[in-house]
Amino acid sequence: MSDLIAIVYPTEAKAEEVRQRLIDLQKEYLITLADAVIATRDDNGKVRLNQMLHTTAAGALSGSFWGLLVGVIFLNPLLGVAVGAASGAVGGALTDVGINDDFMKQLAAKLTPGSAALFVLVREMTADKVLKEISGYGGEVLQSSLDETKEKVLRDALQSATNPA
Repeated sequence: MSDLIAIVYPTEAKAEEVRQRLIDLQKEYLITLADAVIATRDDNGKVRLNQMLHTTAAGALSGSFWGLLVGVIFLNPLLGVAVGAASGAVGGALTDVGINDDFMKQLAAKLTPGSAALFVLVREMTADKVLKEISGYGGEVLQSSLDETKEKVLRDALQSATNPA
């Protein structure tokens, strides 16, 4: 099972920089990425996805996941009932990876024009080494399906880069 991590950055360029660093870390066998997608919102409110994988056989399946996620989060005007509106298995699957109403409201509010959300599906990682590598980029973790201890370590590492002591 993959873990979902969503991190908001002030710019798409910063999110892309982090994604490229994660790809480099994958080449060093420190992380195994299932996918990494950047979502941005333009001045008209339109959400655009920048996917790591091309829409081939593997990418098509991945694309449907991201399309569903973005559709539920950003295209549903009644965010409070977004997960409830998703039918049966879809709603259950989103809830299983931590996609709930609070997450959707928070992400919709944080993804302002010009900012970017980096969604990463992680199959496995050497957490301490990966966190050390990406903590210097800042960002705000909005959601993850990591256990509480790992999520707190990630949040603290990113927060320390944003607000140095």
